[in-house]
Amino acid sequence: MRGPSFASAGPHWNPTTHQHGKENPAGPHAGDMPNLDIGEGGTGRDRTIFTLPGGTYQQLLDQDGAAIVIHADPDDYKTDPSGNSGGRIACGVFQAM
Repeated sequence: MRGPSFASAGPHWNPTTHQHGKENPAGPHAGDMPNLDIGEGGTGRDRTIFTLPGGTYQQLLDQDGAAIVIHADPDDYKTDPSGNSGGRIACGVFQAM
Protein backbone atom coordinates (compact mmCIF):
# COMPACT_ATOMS: atom_id res chain seq x y z
CA MET A 1 0.00 0.00 0.00
CA ARG A 2 1.32 3.40 -0.93
CA GLY A 3 0.75 6.52 1.18
CA PRO A 4 0.16 10.09 0.06
CA SER A 5 2.90 12.04 -1.73
CA PHE A 6 2.32 15.26 0.25
CA ALA A 7 2.79 17.16 -3.03
CA SER A 8 0.25 19.79 -1.92
CA ALA A 9 2.85 21.03 0.60
CA GLY A 10 4.66 22.59 -2.37
CA PRO A 11 8.39 23.12 -2.88
CA HIS A 12 10.99 23.85 -0.22
CA TRP A 13 10.60 27.27 1.36
CA ASN A 14 13.29 29.36 -0.23
CA PRO A 15 12.63 33.13 0.01
CA THR A 16 16.34 33.89 -0.46
CA THR A 17 16.61 31.77 -3.65
CA HIS A 18 19.62 29.81 -2.37
CA GLN A 19 20.26 26.17 -3.22
CA HIS A 20 19.63 23.41 -0.69
CA GLY A 21 21.99 22.42 2.08
CA LYS A 22 24.41 23.82 4.61
CA GLU A 23 27.30 22.14 2.74
CA ASN A 24 26.26 23.57 -0.63
CA PRO A 25 28.33 26.68 -1.52
CA ALA A 26 25.14 28.27 -2.91
CA GLY A 27 22.99 27.29 0.10
CA PRO A 28 21.18 26.91 2.35
CA HIS A 29 17.44 27.41 1.90
CA ALA A 30 15.89 29.41 4.73
CA GLY A 31 13.78 26.37 5.66
CA ASP A 32 16.49 23.69 5.64
CA MET A 33 16.46 21.53 8.76
CA PRO A 34 19.00 19.09 10.21
CA ASN A 35 18.39 15.34 9.92
CA LEU A 36 16.11 13.77 12.52
CA ASP A 37 17.41 10.59 14.14
CA ILE A 38 14.47 8.18 14.32
CA GLY A 39 15.04 4.51 15.11
CA GLU A 40 13.44 1.27 13.94
CA GLY A 41 9.70 1.21 14.50
CA GLY A 42 9.44 4.99 14.29
CA THR A 43 10.75 5.78 17.75
CA GLY A 44 13.36 8.33 18.59
CA ARG A 45 14.54 10.87 21.08
CA ASP A 46 15.64 13.53 18.64
CA ARG A 47 14.90 16.96 20.03
CA THR A 48 16.41 18.87 17.14
CA ILE A 49 16.04 22.62 17.32
CA PHE A 50 16.48 24.64 14.19
CA THR A 51 16.59 28.37 13.73
CA LEU A 52 15.27 30.21 10.71
CA PRO A 53 17.04 33.36 9.52
CA GLY A 54 15.89 36.55 11.24
CA GLY A 55 12.61 38.04 10.11
CA THR A 56 11.39 34.91 8.36
CA TYR A 57 9.03 33.34 10.91
CA GLN A 58 6.21 35.70 9.93
CA GLN A 59 6.65 34.65 6.30
CA LEU A 60 5.72 31.09 7.30
CA LEU A 61 2.31 32.36 8.35
CA ASP A 62 1.50 34.31 5.19
CA GLN A 63 -1.61 33.72 3.11
CA ASP A 64 -0.44 30.62 1.22
CA GLY A 65 0.53 28.83 4.46
CA ALA A 66 3.48 26.57 5.23
CA ALA A 67 4.16 22.95 6.08
CA ILE A 68 6.90 20.83 7.59
CA VAL A 69 7.82 17.85 5.43
CA ILE A 70 9.75 14.75 6.53
CA HIS A 71 11.62 12.73 3.90
CA ALA A 72 12.39 9.00 3.95
CA ASP A 73 16.19 9.18 3.83
CA PRO A 74 18.93 11.30 5.42
CA ASP A 75 19.68 14.69 3.86
CA ASP A 76 23.17 14.89 2.33
CA TYR A 77 23.16 18.68 3.05
CA LYS A 78 24.25 19.61 -0.47
CA THR A 79 22.05 18.25 -3.28
CA ASP A 80 19.42 20.70 -4.55
CA PRO A 81 16.46 20.81 -4.00
CA SER A 82 16.04 18.32 -1.12
CA GLY A 83 19.38 16.81 -0.19
CA ASN A 84 18.82 13.53 -2.08
CA SER A 85 16.60 12.59 0.87
CA GLY A 86 14.04 10.39 -0.86
CA GLY A 87 10.28 10.63 -0.95
CA ARG A 88 8.09 12.60 1.39
CA ILE A 89 6.73 10.37 4.16
CA ALA A 90 5.06 12.82 6.56
CA CYS A 91 3.74 16.35 6.52
CA GLY A 92 2.24 18.83 8.98
CA VAL A 93 0.81 22.35 8.68
CA PHE A 94 2.21 25.42 10.48
CA GLN A 95 -0.50 27.55 12.06
CA ALA A 96 -0.46 30.60 14.30
CA MET A 97 -1.71 29.97 17.81
